[in-house]
Amino acid sequence: MTRLQTLTIRSISRLVRRQYSGNAHQIIKGIGIVTCVYVNPDTNQFWLINYRLFAPDVDGKSKLDHVREMFDNAIEHKKLEFRAVLMDSWYATKDLMMHIERSGKIYYCPLKDNRQVDEGFGGTPKPAYRRVDSLEWTAAESEAGKNVHVKDFPKAHRLQLFRLVVSADRTDYVVTNDLTQDSTDETQKV
Repeated sequence: MTRLQTLTIRSISRLVRRQYSGNAHQIIKGIGIVTCVYVNPDTNQFWLINYRLFAPDVDGKSKLDHVREMFDNAIEHKKLEFRAVLMDSWYATKDLMMHIERSGKIYYCPLKDNRQVDEGFGGTPKPAYRRVDSLEWTAAESEAGKNVHVKDFPKAHRLQLFRLVVSADRTDYVVTNDLTQDSTDETQKV
């Protein structure tokens, strides 16, 4: 084996890491890829816009760093016109969500069950944060969502929260900065 082949093999092996696989529902060895996909809901088509290899040992970047760079690249360099950003709960961080919002875009993202939210509107001196999966839902809130403050977001920053019953054993909680969204059915379609 030549020196070049050895260096190439070593470089590739640095990309392989133990990580959680959503498909396998367990920790596996593999190469992590972060993707940015454009979806046209009118034509039901999609295109891969960008992707990044997740290799923090090589480039020092987190998955969140890659997502932010791809988002900025789609706007600044590719000049793509889009209205909304959909993302996994892994990316539902305050910093990324606020960055998307400052760019004038709407986002929809699921929250993990243990994410803390407050339903109050500042009437009490201390917010009453609760796990999102422990909230009580009226029939009206089940249809139209509820306005909440997510813990660690700026004071008075509100988001619309929806409870989506996916199956008998799975419920997703989705937030959006589109405060005009008042339909759980429409949120499900998004």
